[in-house]
Amino acid sequence: MHLIIFIWGFTGILGVLIKLEALELVWHRLLIGFISLFIGLLILRRNWRIRGWKLNLATLGVGLLVTTHWVTFYISIQLSTASLGILCLSTATLHVSWLEPLIRRTPFSWAEFLFGFLVIGGIYIVSQDFSANDYEALAFGLVSALCAAAFNVFNGKLVKYVNSGAITLYELGFGLVLLSFVLMYQGNFNQELFSMTLSDLLWLLFLGIICTSLAFLLTIDIIDKLGSFTVSLSINLEPIYTMLLAVFILNEHELLSLRFYLGATIIIGVVIANALYKHFRKIRKAKASPQP
Repeated sequence: MHLIIFIWGFTGILGVLIKLEALELVWHRLLIGFISLFIGLLILRRNWRIRGWKLNLATLGVGLLVTTHWVTFYISIQLSTASLGILCLSTATLHVSWLEPLIRRTPFSWAEFLFGFLVIGGIYIVSQDFSANDYEALAFGLVSALCAAAFNVFNGKLVKYVNSGAITLYELGFGLVLLSFVLMYQGNFNQELFSMTLSDLLWLLFLGIICTSLAFLLTIDIIDKLGSFTVSLSINLEPIYTMLLAVFILNEHELLSLRFYLGATIIIGVVIANALYKHFRKIRKAKASPQP
């Protein structure tokens, strides 16, 4: 499980290591992820089809959110640092606290609303020494987090009717088609799209196969063995893994101030506290409910 989370933490680092623009990087990730996931589902003999136009339409809509999430995430990283991009992304868990009551009609939680204010405080501390580029990166990063939260909530509804493998395959496929049209409109859908160094190609294969399709397939089995709470709580360690990798691989400790790490500690602490709060609230409700 932690190996998979470590691999996900590496995705932010790849946004710096791969010398491609964000749109091109995400297009290649979608292409490689779609092909490798499709092959994986065939090998494992898992259903990859979605029946019904309403479910197809809903899945394509979520695919738009996934694509927007990835593009804005990598733009954020390329404008600033991998640490800032992943720190913004860690706020996605708290966006879920107000999106779920709106989309899935779950009860509103004032405690989670308070957690959200604490996160805003952490972001305020982080942004004190920002340049203009850093503020732009922060905006893209927070949009990315919002999209990540939204597609997680919508996927939570879709998975009741469609298996998760088919959902992800369709979302990757729609994102690939969508970005292809965007690149065509920009005049960038040509042979130059495939012009890259060997290093970029190898990192893209790692990103698309290992970090996307393989990580997804393994996560399904991990959740089945360990439970969703254990996995969800552990995933909150992803920003920590990314920041540690950024220190050792990108030397970002030379670019970031003590204030940044103070704000980051507050944000990550709140995200983990929010997960624990949800867990213990669920236990209390289970104990309070009448036994048959």
